[in-house]
Amino acid sequence: MKKQKRRNNILMLISFVCIALGSILIVYKITLPIVKEKQEKEALEEFYENEIKYDTQVDKNDKIDKTSSSEEKKSKSKLEYVAVLKIPKIKLEKGIVGKSSKYNSVDYGIEVLDSSDTPDTDKGNVILCAHAGNSKVSYFRELDLLKVGDVIMIIYKGKTYQYEIVDIYSIKKTGTAPIKKDRTKSTITLITCIHNTDRQIVLIGNLQNSE
Repeated sequence: MKKQKRRNNILMLISFVCIALGSILIVYKITLPIVKEKQEKEALEEFYENEIKYDTQVDKNDKIDKTSSSEEKKSKSKLEYVAVLKIPKIKLEKGIVGKSSKYNSVDYGIEVLDSSDTPDTDKGNVILCAHAGNSKVSYFRELDLLKVGDVIMIIYKGKTYQYEIVDIYSIKKTGTAPIKKDRTKSTITLITCIHNTDRQIVLIGNLQNSE
């Protein structure tokens, strides 16, 4: 009887632990998207605040003073966006971290590839990739809705760089993506997988203006 009672107590304890862990997991799954959404909102607000400071200082002195730089370093958000990608047609507005950030990954958001230039590089190429599909980080899920002539914008260092899509093509997913760009122009390249296939879509945009 004692052994049976002890066994029952152990089973009850195990059941309690399993229920507790299950409850914690459910709460975590529910609250995680809320926390991420809050972080995203705070990071975007902080980015735009810094952009206003940057733009104001450039108008005054054609450079950022030491005070502005030190304020930017005291970031409240761990994401610390250096740019924002906006695609009006698909209502996308997403912050982009720097290449060296641990969050510069398609598993977190939009990734800046190592071979990418910054938007202010003359005849450079901004290269961004992100997931398609149905996950929370599938920021390029509607990239296939874009057409030649649609607009892509990058907000960076107080300026908005506006690109017009000039080419769209698909390639087999091999780990590399040949980029067909006009080397005489400043461009942007967006890359994502075509969901449930072994192919990728590549969009090329030429810079139209920056202001």
